[in-house]
Amino acid sequence: MQSGEKSVLLLVSGSIAAYKAADIASKLVQSGVKVYTALTDSAAQFIGAATFTGITGLPTLTSVFDEPFEGKMSHIHLPQNVDLVLAAPATANLIARFTQGIADDVVSTMLLAATSPVLIAPAMNSAMWDQEATQESVRTLKQRGVHFVEPAPGHLACGTEGQGRLATTDDIMEAVNRLLYPRLDLAGVPILISVGATREPIDPVRFISNRSSGKMGFALAEAARDRGAIVTLVKGHTEVDPPTGIEIIPVETIAEMLKAVEQAIGPAQVFISAAAPADFEPIPAEQKIKKSGTDGVTLQLNPAPDILKSIAPLAEGKVIIGFAAETENLEEYALQKLKAKNLNFIVLNDVTAPGSGFGTDTNAVTLLFPDGEKRVYPTQSKRKVAEIILDEVVGLVG
Repeated sequence: MQSGEKSVLLLVSGSIAAYKAADIASKLVQSGVKVYTALTDSAAQFIGAATFTGITGLPTLTSVFDEPFEGKMSHIHLPQNVDLVLAAPATANLIARFTQGIADDVVSTMLLAATSPVLIAPAMNSAMWDQEATQESVRTLKQRGVHFVEPAPGHLACGTEGQGRLATTDDIMEAVNRLLYPRLDLAGVPILISVGATREPIDPVRFISNRSSGKMGFALAEAARDRGAIVTLVKGHTEVDPPTGIEIIPVETIAEMLKAVEQAIGPAQVFISAAAPADFEPIPAEQKIKKSGTDGVTLQLNPAPDILKSIAPLAEGKVIIGFAAETENLEEYALQKLKAKNLNFIVLNDVTAPGSGFGTDTNAVTLLFPDGEKRVYPTQSKRKVAEIILDEVVGLVG
């Protein structure tokens, strides 16, 4: 590992997608990265160590007792001295063992010993990926600072359809490059992002809300953080855990969200309104509403405060970006919002379209600008959409 030369430790576990790791290793080598490799016993059943040695020009480890580098305990030295540890493909078994701190082969030992950043690219049957045990492991590892390249949907080796395919080599390389060569074009820029749904009480035990999961807002926060921004999140209810390294202001209702945004927007150069606050507020009952003895309940809903309009006097000179999650008359409604709220641009998406709604890992968006410019983007990961949005932000704050 020479000074100035980037290095990656590629860990391969026993998925049918193990053969794709050879392509990843090749692309890394072609990009000028030094690649060290280790295989689990199961991975070696799918692809041999000689393949990786031939591609990388370096020994491939298959046991903790392999010591190809004189004077070095390779299973400890490598994961602590490379620039990135990449597990691709990572099986459900490997992810679970890593979460639990189990080190019973060279790959799991290297993961546990790693002090370098870790990037995991899972590959497994969709039922295994959707299993709560796997999702809990992923959530836990993310909270610990581990990076992930989400598996892709499609036809699986077992003959079924679903999410579980190893991400494409291009997507994995993009994630690798993001960690090896971080973009710091937002370094020091204070960015305020609202995220998630609000919950408006009907009575002391019930509320009305919406389907927002927070995934898009969290992708923006994570991407902005990785580009050097100082990120503050005003967080309503979300279905996933927020990224680490970010100041979080938790709120419940739209009134709380508005107050938090008003208090936090002062130092911010950029406000991205990615939350889905309520449009209407019920008048809450003081006691739990009983259904016995009634033919039904009528709720009176009053218009909720408009956060973007309300903060306008505090936002002069700042970059303000809104979202328009629509189901009909998409551009018409988005343009009305863009103009009425004096936004720098608005992110429009059709929440009824496949892969482009609340709770999905992907999004298909159109960016609309005050001068009439329109940019349409296909369905892609929310992290990629976040990078597109932040590219525009860079041009506005630069």
